[in-house]
Amino acid sequence: MALEDLYDPTEALNPEALERLQTDRLRWTVAQAARSPHYGKLFAERGLDPESIRELDDLRHFPLTEKQDLRDSYPFGFLAVPKDEVVRLHHSSGTTGTATAVCHTAGDVERWADLVARCLHMVGLRRGDVFQNMMSYGLFTGGLGLHYGAEKLGAFVIPMGAGNSRRQIEFMGIFGTTAMHIIPSYAMALLGTCEEMGVEPRSLPLRFAVGGAEPYSEGTRTRLQEAWGIPFHNCYGLSEMCGPGVAFECPVQQGLHLWEDAYLGEVIDPETGDRVVDGEEGELVLTSLTREAMPLIRYRTRDLTSFTPGPCPCGRTHRRLSRIQGRTDDMFIVRGVNIFPLQIERVLMSMPQVGRNYVIVLDREGYADRLTVRVELNADVFFGELEQLQSLRERMADRLRREIMVRPRIELVEPGTIPRQEGKAVRVIDERKD
Repeated sequence: MALEDLYDPTEALNPEALERLQTDRLRWTVAQAARSPHYGKLFAERGLDPESIRELDDLRHFPLTEKQDLRDSYPFGFLAVPKDEVVRLHHSSGTTGTATAVCHTAGDVERWADLVARCLHMVGLRRGDVFQNMMSYGLFTGGLGLHYGAEKLGAFVIPMGAGNSRRQIEFMGIFGTTAMHIIPSYAMALLGTCEEMGVEPRSLPLRFAVGGAEPYSEGTRTRLQEAWGIPFHNCYGLSEMCGPGVAFECPVQQGLHLWEDAYLGEVIDPETGDRVVDGEEGELVLTSLTREAMPLIRYRTRDLTSFTPGPCPCGRTHRRLSRIQGRTDDMFIVRGVNIFPLQIERVLMSMPQVGRNYVIVLDREGYADRLTVRVELNADVFFGELEQLQSLRERMADRLRREIMVRPRIELVEPGTIPRQEGKAVRVIDERKD
């Protein structure tokens, strides 16, 4: 790969040069973090400072940072600059606990936009492209993050935001949209809107899509790519690390390049905290390397992934993360068995009879947990023979039992029965009472 094909030569740094850069930036980050009330107190208690970093492996001596730490220090306990240097706030909803606030300096915002521009350049976005952004704007980072990155490349950006599905399709035709940023489950729902409007998705001028904000299976990606006729590239990020653009998939689509000049990544056993070997799944832990306002050290993302062994065929040297398999807090327990929603999705999307939507319902029958999977079928299957439907229900239940070790109840429903979501899909409804 020629350097002129890269947005930033850093993408192809040799491992030794990259490690030197990371080590220098890690020392700077430790010094910057020590200016915050949280880390200043913690480092003083543990005798940690920039001189504690002689090599990258010394990072393991620093304690992990939990989301609860951010909640306990809300709103400014992690702020490492004077408040008059803060130009941007992003904020969690607080629906699962005390909210978290993430602050940015002007430099943070500029570097974030530059990383996202690097991501989008990697998959082909250029000046003259029309980029339709279907993510929510506001305190959520997804919309603004990709917006600024696309504008930095000189693309024509349409800040549509989420929802208003018919207008989304209309704008694609009117303005010649060539790239879209979209939640994968919404991309699936939007296919139904295309059918209602009589629009063939493959007739639109789209060249590629960026999917993010929720984990989804490779089977779902395959269906989306076939239906829309374009590649769907995975994007990974989280508000605590600025937002989208932490890692991104190159055209090879064999893992997401973690931009290691901006983030140090570790994959740990979520129970023991020990690092796991490349190729073994665990929880992703991230350390920011260039953040001024709120540097975070060894932050537990709760996202499950692994490092993909070996070099990428694209020639970029930054390590790759495998597809995010879900979150440790997405897991639910039925009859003592740990289950992740993505396990169920993988089975469903491998069956050609399954349509575009499904939902998992948890309730109780007497004192026993009950797991029901409600699945939309393709129209030609749903209106077939009853014996065929019963056979399909049995096969589906058997395949799910082999995957999750629990035999679920299967409800087969006609297309359009399960409400479409214009944001993140609600995949699990837990009706169990404590």
